[in-house]
Amino acid sequence: MAGLSSGGGSGLGRCSHAVVRALPESLREHALRIEKDKAVDFARAEREHQLYVAVLKSKLGLQVLELPADESLPDCVFVEDVAVVCEETALITRPGAPSRRKEVDAMKRALESLNLNIVEMTDENATLDGGDVLFTGREFFVGLSKRTNQRGAEILADTFKDYAVSTVPVYDSLHLKSFCSMAGPNLIAIGSTEAAQKALKTMQQMSDHRYDKLTVPDDAAANCIYLNIPGKGHVLLHRAPEEYPESAKVFEKLKDHMLIPIANTEMEKVDGLLTCCSVLINKTSEL
Repeated sequence: MAGLSSGGGSGLGRCSHAVVRALPESLREHALRIEKDKAVDFARAEREHQLYVAVLKSKLGLQVLELPADESLPDCVFVEDVAVVCEETALITRPGAPSRRKEVDAMKRALESLNLNIVEMTDENATLDGGDVLFTGREFFVGLSKRTNQRGAEILADTFKDYAVSTVPVYDSLHLKSFCSMAGPNLIAIGSTEAAQKALKTMQQMSDHRYDKLTVPDDAAANCIYLNIPGKGHVLLHRAPEEYPESAKVFEKLKDHMLIPIANTEMEKVDGLLTCCSVLINKTSEL
């Protein structure tokens, strides 16, 4: 297991703003989910989400835009899927699930308020969920999944021309980031299942850069949030030890990070992981 290294991905994790959205009560019954039999404790889900937002706002000092819930959009708390932001450009996606397409409206208004360059995915043959987009600081990997197709990946590549874009088949999971994320500059957190390891091998073959890897026993725990915050340094939000004790032990070996465990038990019942609930933005110009 490697420590942190600098280099081409050194801008990774810089963040000034975050966009989040409140949970609609309709999430409990109507949010999309792979496993239908898990009942969501809505009060606990709200508490977990409020803690998550408080970490971003109070502990890390980000400017947080909190969008209101929309009961007609039961998945709207999962804002990551409706926008991909890199530097000053925001790509408003076309989510793979038709029931989620109207979620983009509130996100577009929020990102316009931050004076970002807005690109909209209007091609009706394209689908893209932000949960399938892994930005390493050097390049993009885009999962081709039930929610994201080749045309969506092509539009992302057209939008962010300064970066290489490679596609990765996703077979047994909802999204690419269902089993991986960036845990630091040059460091990919990856789950242990055969599907996760196969995807990692594909990424390694597609890239001309050699990434370090942090392998955790649980695929869901490999979804973490890395931030590089002035005055705080390397910060990692990861799943709580009471949820994934063996994976938490792996994160606890990262001595260069400020580690913040966050419980996400209820959201995971509707396929939501840590990265799903925020869009992170680094505003370098004045608003």
